[in-house]
Amino acid sequence: MDFIIAKYNYWIYIILMMIGLYGMIAKNNLAKKVVGMTLFQTSIILFFISTSVKSGGATVPIVMGDPHLHGHVIPGTVHAIQYLNPLPHVLMLTAIVVMVATFGIAVALLMRIYKRYGTLEGDEIVEIRKQETAS
Repeated sequence: MDFIIAKYNYWIYIILMMIGLYGMIAKNNLAKKVVGMTLFQTSIILFFISTSVKSGGATVPIVMGDPHLHGHVIPGTVHAIQYLNPLPHVLMLTAIVVMVATFGIAVALLMRIYKRYGTLEGDEIVEIRKQETAS
């Protein structure tokens, strides 16, 4: 039980991920599917950022000191184990940009679909398309 309480943020991310997955799979409204997709992507980003957190006095991987001391110990340096890894943060920043772009394109498509069919319900759009092809 202590393990569950100690890692509560991971459980929150899993719950958000399942809500987003449910919204994408179970809902028929296209706008709800887009919101579910965005919630799913957000939970994954939060998960990756929280897994890259390092405690215990970790620092950014910037070497301070005299650059002319080739091969010598530079004062103020730390061992590599004490560095924070910037790669997950950079990748998630890229994922955020992709998520926002995907959301923007999805909303633009939803607006066009609503303008064309007058609804965002998947079943109704399929029926309208069947009627259009039949006539």
